[in-house]
Amino acid sequence: MECLGCRIANNIEPNLNIIYENELITCVLDIAPFNEGHTLILPKKHYLDVEEIESATAYAIMDASKRLSAVLKDLFKPDGISICQNGGKFNDLAHYHMHLIPRYEGDGFSWSEPLHPHGADKRLGQTREKILKSLNEE
Repeated sequence: MECLGCRIANNIEPNLNIIYENELITCVLDIAPFNEGHTLILPKKHYLDVEEIESATAYAIMDASKRLSAVLKDLFKPDGISICQNGGKFNDLAHYHMHLIPRYEGDGFSWSEPLHPHGADKRLGQTREKILKSLNEE
């Protein structure tokens, strides 16, 4: 198996810290955690992006995120949990994975402003119409 994400999800990589798994997904502690408890949820089948995932696996991912978020909140008492996924060229594993990150006020994790203003905030109505038209064409 060449894909690192597949090797992690299928327990082939050494020294994994698996905290939950079922027949569809594996949840492991991130090896470079942003905060204690930072978890990755990976499907055992290879997917790159979220839109490729079949419904049963998507449900398993979301169900695990709910269960583990509750555990992380109970154990580590964060101010909140950030749940994120990076797709396409921003997916550093080249395998779909969701992050659950316990967050604390002032921890430095940020969602920053774009470096290059694009004016999308001024086109919300037009953007809405484009998306609605595309959804109606499906």
